[in-house]
Amino acid sequence: MTESRTAAVTGATGFLGSRLCERLLEDGWTVRGLSRPTSDRGDLDDVEWYVGDLFDDETLRELVNGIDVVFHLAGIGLWSAGPETVWEVNRDGTERVLEACRDSNVGRVVFTSTSGTRRPKNGSDFADETDVAEPIGAYQASKAEAEALVDRYADTDGDAVTVHPTSIFGPGDEEFTAQLLSMGVEPTMPAHLPGGLSIVGVSDVVDGILAAYERGTSGEHYILGGENLTYDRAVSRIADAAGGSPARIRVPAAAIQAAGPVAEVVDAVADRRMFPFDRQMAKLATQRLFYSSRKASEELGYEYQPLEAHVPEAMEWYRAEVQ
Repeated sequence: MTESRTAAVTGATGFLGSRLCERLLEDGWTVRGLSRPTSDRGDLDDVEWYVGDLFDDETLRELVNGIDVVFHLAGIGLWSAGPETVWEVNRDGTERVLEACRDSNVGRVVFTSTSGTRRPKNGSDFADETDVAEPIGAYQASKAEAEALVDRYADTDGDAVTVHPTSIFGPGDEEFTAQLLSMGVEPTMPAHLPGGLSIVGVSDVVDGILAAYERGTSGEHYILGGENLTYDRAVSRIADAAGGSPARIRVPAAAIQAAGPVAEVVDAVADRRMFPFDRQMAKLATQRLFYSSRKASEELGYEYQPLEAHVPEAMEWYRAEVQ
């Protein structure tokens, strides 16, 4: 009988992290999860919980000690925190995880970053891993710096791979997924955004993360994307799959871009972050941010399903928890 492998997962109670934990348990892994005292651990009763955070050095060392792989997913965005906290969690937290891994017998680190650190360049329709972009906003900048730390770790101290999911769609995601579903099925949501994006199912991303552990090359980066769709096409396909009425009105790009400076003024007056975007991020939201997953396909065997394959499970959750 093959000895069970052991994984440590930071961000284990999050949207993506909880799905990764479920998959690991199904596959016979022993799973250690990092959880803050106040986090909802859901139905993950078989996870060995280590209670603390990214800045609890003793807990981190215990979490990663003698582990086969550390899946570092913990992070935070501007919807949930101000720029200082985003920097602290995403960059400094990654540094603390890597320090703990240096002090322990860790097999491999798989870091989950964001596709936002890459963007299409020079008139190209699609971005790949080589299209490193100038970060926009604290989230992208903090993730870019965290990527540099992981690259340095891979070069000097250990074995590490970075994955870059695009826009993740699936049950349990109260931000992107809930908004996209509402545009596809709610009669009271008559508008959608201009531009486009790469939409990937959460189960496909989990597959990609595991493939990066098993077959990725240390120091390399892999985009885990899905279908590249304009917002109107994505909304229409969701409506068709779910039997809804899609949003018919496209919000003009100029209107979204005009909201950026307004958000900056409100933030300045309130002396705190009231909106998760500024003028640069508002402009970015109107573009077609399409990505190629060719490298992950060729080197990891990564595959993704069409959007419709993920709609039924997401809609079941949406109707039960959000509507």
